[in-house]
Amino acid sequence: MAEVMSMEDIRTEASRLDIDLSVVDWNSVWVPPGEDFGIKSDDEDLHEDNSLEFDAGFGNVIVVDNLPVVPKEKFEKLEGVIRKIYSQIGVIKENGLWMPVEEDTGKTRGYCFIEYNTPQEAELAKEKTNGYKLDRAHIFAVNVFDEIEKFMRVPDEWAPPETKPYTSGENLQHWLTDEKGRDQFVIRAGSDTEVLWNDARQVKTDPVYKRPFWTESFVQWSPLGTYLATVHRQGAAVWGGASTFNRLMRYAHPQVKLIDFSPGEKYLVTYSSHEPSTPHDSHRVVLNVFDVRTGKVMRDFKGSADEFAFGGTGGFTGVSWPVFRWGGGKEDKYFARLGKNVISVYETETFSLIDKKSIKVENVMDFSWSPTDPIFALFVPEQGGGNQPARVSLFQIPSKEELRQKNLFSVSDCKMYWQSDGEYLAVKVDRYTKTKKSTYTGFELFRIKERDIPIEVFELENKNDKIIAFAWEPKGHRFAVIHGDNPKPDVSFYSMKGGKVSKLATLKQKQANALFWSPGGRFIILAGMKGFNGQLEFYNVDELETMATAEHFMATDIEWDPTGRYVATSVTSVHEMENGFNIWSFNGKLLYRISKDHFFQKEEEISKNLKKYSKKYDVQDQDISLLLSEQDREKRKQLKEEWERWVNEWKTHHNQEKTERQILRDGEASDVEEEYEAKEVEVEELLDVSEVVVPDA
Repeated sequence: MAEVMSMEDIRTEASRLDIDLSVVDWNSVWVPPGEDFGIKSDDEDLHEDNSLEFDAGFGNVIVVDNLPVVPKEKFEKLEGVIRKIYSQIGVIKENGLWMPVEEDTGKTRGYCFIEYNTPQEAELAKEKTNGYKLDRAHIFAVNVFDEIEKFMRVPDEWAPPETKPYTSGENLQHWLTDEKGRDQFVIRAGSDTEVLWNDARQVKTDPVYKRPFWTESFVQWSPLGTYLATVHRQGAAVWGGASTFNRLMRYAHPQVKLIDFSPGEKYLVTYSSHEPSTPHDSHRVVLNVFDVRTGKVMRDFKGSADEFAFGGTGGFTGVSWPVFRWGGGKEDKYFARLGKNVISVYETETFSLIDKKSIKVENVMDFSWSPTDPIFALFVPEQGGGNQPARVSLFQIPSKEELRQKNLFSVSDCKMYWQSDGEYLAVKVDRYTKTKKSTYTGFELFRIKERDIPIEVFELENKNDKIIAFAWEPKGHRFAVIHGDNPKPDVSFYSMKGGKVSKLATLKQKQANALFWSPGGRFIILAGMKGFNGQLEFYNVDELETMATAEHFMATDIEWDPTGRYVATSVTSVHEMENGFNIWSFNGKLLYRISKDHFFQKEEEISKNLKKYSKKYDVQDQDISLLLSEQDREKRKQLKEEWERWVNEWKTHHNQEKTERQILRDGEASDVEEEYEAKEVEVEELLDVSEVVVPDA
C-alpha cells in the first residue's frame, strides 16, 4: 500500500511541482484496482458490514401457464375454475388471483399468477398441479415465481461441463483390514461423539476419533458400516476415511428430522415436517432421496402429513417411519410406500412408478419386503363386518404378479416377520374366539423358496398363551418364541427343517421379554428389559444349554457386533443412574465396563433452557395426538355413522308420534316445554260411601 499523505502534504507537494489544485479534475484521477491509499470510501464501509439479505417476497406466488385463451365473456367462468382447483390446496390471498388480458381484444393471455399465504402452500400447489390436464389441449405448467430468475440465466448456447481430473479417494472400508480383527462403534455422551475400537483382548476401548458437537440430533451408521451420518439443522452429512473421519458429502435439507439409508448404501432418504399456516391444516412433509456419493437429489416428495400417515408407527406428525421401504436386497432396485388403498412401488433407474401406476389393493394396512428378493407381503384386514375375510398376499416385482394368497378369518391383528435370507415368512395372527371376548394367537409359516410356496399353520400347545416376542435365527432355519404370562413366561425353540415345524425345547419360567439372536445364528440372549431390570441369559441353541446368566441393571439397549463375537448392553439417559455400557463375550463373560455421565443425555440441557424447549415439546405433544392408525380412524368413523343413523331413526319415530303427543296435550302442537305454563289444579273426587250401624252399648 502507498504511503498515506495528509491534505496539507498534498498542497505542499503541489506547490513544489507548480500545480494549481483548483483546476484539477478530481473525477479523472485513476486509482489502481484494490488500492485505496488508506482512505476508506463510504461505499466500502457499507460493504464491510454484513450484507443484508432481502427476501424476494415471491416464494408464495406461482405462475400457471398453458391456460385456455378465452374472450372476456368467459373470463369469470375460467377464473372460477382456476380458483376452485387451487383453493383446495391452500388459502389464496384476497385479490391473489390475477389473470392478465390483452388490452385490445380483452382475451386472456394463457397464464395467471396465484398468491398464497405461505411458500409451503405455493410449493404444494406446484407439486400437485404441474402437469395437471384441464383438457386434451391444456396441460398446466406450474412454477414458483422465484424460479423465473433461474430460467432467465440459462445461456443461449450449450457449453460442455468442465471435466475435473480424477483423484482417488480414501478406502472407506479400511477398518476391515484391522490386524486385530476389531470392530468400531460410536457413542454419544453429553456434547461429545466418539468412535472407538472394541479392543476386547485388552479389555478396553481404543479411541479412533472424538469430536464435540459433531451432530445436532443423532448419529447413524450406514447398513454396511461405510459411512457415519450426522444430522444438522441445514441437512445431513456423511463421514468416513482410512485414518480419521472426514466429511465426504453434505445433503442440503433444512430442518431435517430423520434419515434412512438404502440397504446397499446407494441412497439416503431425508425427512422434515413443517408447521401449517393455519391450525386446521396438516403439517407439511418434505422427503428427499439423495444419491449418497454425488449428493444429488434423485427424487423429492412433498405433501401433507395425512398423505404419508399410512402403516407402521414412529416418525413425526403422524407419519410412519420409514416412509419408504427398500426391496430387492442390497442392489437397491426398488422402494415403495403405503398409501390409501394403494402400494406405490418405484424403481431407482428412473425414480418413477413401475408401469407409471400404483398397485391398487382395497383397504391394505401393511406390507413388508423380503430382505433378499423383489417380493413383498401385504396384509388386508377383514371387511364388510367379517363377510370378506382378511388376507396375506405375496407379490413379485416388477411384474406385480400375485404369487400366493392366504385368507384369514376372525382376525384381530396381524404382524409379518421375514427370515434374514428370505427363506421363510412368519405371519403372526391374533384371532377372536367364538365369543369375541378374547383372542388367541397362531402363525402362518410361508416357505418362500419352495415350489408353490407351501404354507403351514402353527399353534402353540396352549394356544391361549400370550405371544410376548418372536424372532427368526439369522441365516438359519430356527425361530424362538416367548409365550405365556409375566413375570415368568416360557421360551420355546422350533425348527423348519424336514418340511414341517418341529419343537426343539421349551425353557420354563424365564425372566425374559426380548430376544436377541447373534448375527451368525446359534447363540441367543434371552433378555429381561424394562420391568425385568436387565436380566440376561446367554443360550446356545445348538447344544440347547445355558452358557451364562448375568444382569445389567436397568439396561435399555442390547446390540451384537457384526461378527457375533461380542455384545454391548447399555443404560442410556432414560435412567438418571448407572449410565454407560458393558461389553460381553458371546458366551456371557463380562469383558469390561465403561461409565458415561449423560449417556445420550439431553434432560439437563432442557432443564436449563425450559422456555427454549417448551415450544418444541408443544409441537411434539401435537404430533403424538396425530398418531392415530387408520384402523382407529375407521372405528371412529363407524361410531359416528352409527350415532347419526340412530339420531335419524329417533327423529323419524318422533315425527310419527307427533299426532299422539298433540292429543295428550289437548291439542297443543308445540313440543317445547318452555312454551307451556304449569298450573296446580286440585281435584276432589268421591271414591266411596259406606254406612256403618253402631250398636248401642
